[in-house]
Amino acid sequence: MTYENTIEKIHSLLTFGSRPGLDRVLQLLDRMGNPQDKLKYIHVAGTNGKGSTCAMLSSMLVAAGYKTGLFISPYITDFRERIQINNCMISESELADAVEATFPFVEQLSREGVVITEFEYVNALQFYIHSNAKCDIVVLETGMGGLLDCTNVIKPPLCSVITTIGLDHTAILGDTIEEITLQKCGIMKSGSIAVTSAQESEAMRIIERIAIKRKIPLAKSASIQLDNIRKTLSGNSFEYNDAKINLHLSGEHQIENCRTALAAIEILRVNDIISITDEQIATGLSRAENPARMELLSENPVVILDGAHNPNGINALCSAIKEFLNDKKIICIMGMLADKDIDSSLALLKGYLNTIYTVPINNPRALSSDALAEKCRNLFDDVTSFDNAEKAFDTAFEKAQQDDSAVIICGSLYLAGEIRPYIKANIDKKENVYD
Repeated sequence: MTYENTIEKIHSLLTFGSRPGLDRVLQLLDRMGNPQDKLKYIHVAGTNGKGSTCAMLSSMLVAAGYKTGLFISPYITDFRERIQINNCMISESELADAVEATFPFVEQLSREGVVITEFEYVNALQFYIHSNAKCDIVVLETGMGGLLDCTNVIKPPLCSVITTIGLDHTAILGDTIEEITLQKCGIMKSGSIAVTSAQESEAMRIIERIAIKRKIPLAKSASIQLDNIRKTLSGNSFEYNDAKINLHLSGEHQIENCRTALAAIEILRVNDIISITDEQIATGLSRAENPARMELLSENPVVILDGAHNPNGINALCSAIKEFLNDKKIICIMGMLADKDIDSSLALLKGYLNTIYTVPINNPRALSSDALAEKCRNLFDDVTSFDNAEKAFDTAFEKAQQDDSAVIICGSLYLAGEIRPYIKANIDKKENVYD
């Protein structure tokens, strides 16, 4: 099977959408020999910060010598970003071989009336790949929610991590913080330990109550002391236990994500579940990467790619604009999925953006560029709808060169994945490279 055929097979399941529940994936995993039962996990749920927290956790574990699996979603430019071992994508041939070995089970179940979605299959696939690779620990990111997310078929993990909780996927998870928190806390299992980021008071009360009820030791990110914090557009630096750390992830929110990841590492270290030195922690954090999260792609003019797509993420973006770009006009290239809280996100951006270029996203859930532009015009004066993101970027980049504006691309990780290769390829040609 060629790599192209492999990807086509996987994406053929996209037509079945996304459906919460564990029954289907359990049937699939049973036919695959239940590879999920052969691994140890750090399970991560939350509304924002999951991907960055997972990246930091994985990087620290790799630095400590653990063979570490990583499962994240969505990918930015290459499907194989979703399934990594020791922070490296699996090879095309490894993915093709794994699909060739396991996709027949999907087809068998389909003939029996059990339809597997793409996310369910990819999740089962990563269990299969990581099990065959005999990973020591897998850092496992939920797709949506927690309780009924198909990653939640695992036995009690080494540690459950709850990152920042906010309103997102409300049609499925519920439209209150309480409902969403209860779903996220579904990954917290008796016999495990748990860590939480800073939360709204209502979310924190629920997390604490569930931890007590299930007799789960709970650590908080607030327990982590970072000293001499210095924040720049290209990242954050600080000291932890006297070790100097350069984190190549920018924004105040990444400091909180880092505290959360460190709280998980520390509770695992204190309980003698893992062995890791302060030097290995520093090395791991300094190597952590997560593209399209406040990613600085050019310094002159400033070009930032950020996957912010809900009010929590937009709030973090606004904080970064205020802190680092307060003296610049902002040109924003924006595309969003129709099922996101677009109105609230736009309201938060009012006062921060001078020009908005709306663009389409190649996703069936996307809001059209024209429809997004109409929403933007209710709050902003200078709004233009483009029929493709590349043309919008070229226009924005040229304008930014002329008047020293900053260009920010935001609204969706899917948009980030589409436009990032184009920007990376063309920044060099425009002789304004930042690497």
